Amino acid sequence: MEKSKKEGRYQRLFVQLQELLAKSPDNTAAMATISSVLFNKMEYYFWCGFYRVQENRLIVGPYQGPPACQVLEGRGVCLAAVEQNKTLVVPDVHQFPGHIACDSRSNSEIVVPVRNHAGEIYAVLDVDSKDFSSFDEIDALYLEKITGLLKP
Repeated sequence: MEKSKKEGRYQRLFVQLQELLAKSPDNTAAMATISSVLFNKMEYYFWCGFYRVQENRLIVGPYQGPPACQVLEGRGVCLAAVEQNKTLVVPDVHQFPGHIACDSRSNSEIVVPVRNHAGEIYAVLDVDSKDFSSFDEIDALYLEKITGLLKP
């Protein structure tokens, strides 16, 4: 997707999600809403959802797309984002050491840490694409803003 078109779409989605999440009864409902809106509005998204941090592993949360890995342990892009305490953009998941292939059709990925008020990561937003190099700094910027709407 062209960068200016992508940015415009994210800006509109951010406003839409602000309005929807203002009425959300809890974080699970908010995560489900974010996953649904993003998955259905961004055509290059193949899988979009959350993994919740639980000790040294991640447990799947609300998501949209094909069946997910239920538990992530020991390796993978999602755990690397938690360990490195930052958003990770992976243009080719097959080149990422320790990548966990929940679905072999995934070729690129972005993982955004979700933080509580103390700045601690309690979940990650994970988005996969069938295409290589789908994600860039625009995705990172807006997905960080969108996850910032969550109220842990």
